[in-house]
Amino acid sequence: MPSEQREVVHEIKVSAPAETVYRIVADVADWPRVFPPTVHVEHVEHVERGEREERIRIWATAGSEVKSWTSRRTLDPGGLRVDFRQEVSTPPVAAMSGTWLIEPLSSGESLVRLLHSYRAVDAAGLTWIDEAVDRNSRSELDALKAHAELDPAGADLVCSFEDTVQVAGSARDLYDFVDQAHLWPERLPHVDLVRFTEQTPGLQVLEMDTRSKDGSTHTTKSYRVTFPDRKIVYKQVTLPALMTLHTGRWTFRPTADGVAASSQHTFVVHTANITKVLGPGTTVPDAVQYVRTALSTNSLATLNAAKVHAETRSRG
Repeated sequence: MPSEQREVVHEIKVSAPAETVYRIVADVADWPRVFPPTVHVEHVEHVERGEREERIRIWATAGSEVKSWTSRRTLDPGGLRVDFRQEVSTPPVAAMSGTWLIEPLSSGESLVRLLHSYRAVDAAGLTWIDEAVDRNSRSELDALKAHAELDPAGADLVCSFEDTVQVAGSARDLYDFVDQAHLWPERLPHVDLVRFTEQTPGLQVLEMDTRSKDGSTHTTKSYRVTFPDRKIVYKQVTLPALMTLHTGRWTFRPTADGVAASSQHTFVVHTANITKVLGPGTTVPDAVQYVRTALSTNSLATLNAAKVHAETRSRG
């Protein structure tokens, strides 16, 4: 029997114009970079997006789990308001809706309120939802504040890039190679150890010990969302020392000559660890280049191994 209806409000004051804060809330494509719980967001493809109405699918952490749901959002830029309602919820959630309200203050700051209204599938699940909503709401509001107040100079800490390899093979074989990460220690020399789980089809947890060119190793943990034969997106939640954020995606796009297999990365440099890792006198550009080179080296090694795998299979 569904539980009672619960209404909760969380709020935070942000030292940024209300319009700036609203744009961050409205732009769901950037949420994995802004909000720690968000792993991936995409617009539902078969519905045409309107200026004020949109349907999105969200994958986000709730405790140690990744949950996914589909929501309808109503955007009101004039009123600095975004309403949302889950169309397809994941148990123990029976129903969930809410509102982002951004209020401009006379000081030039903003007051952000995040409202939730929800029911659980049963009374036992209500406590779990209470804790998840409270934890994620606080995390999201803190992250929203930090992102909105970010010094423009902080843009130098962010880097996005993509590597692409042309393959005379099938997207299915390339996808399978990346999807089957539990086999990477046998297939990729830079991967020492993998701990891989997929309790829900399409939602993966990948922990990996990776060896760098200098012989050092580091451990990462990522949540991955898979879209068979097309792409795999991920967000690292356990990061190397030089990064505070790392998201990425593997994509497989058919071309006239075969398939373009790509690896895209977005990362943010951890400034406090630059000299600890790279030594005295090193700078932010040095760290960006170091991380980019390390990520690109491993991505290209994986893409080229996938290329050999796919092309070998295509030849029978």
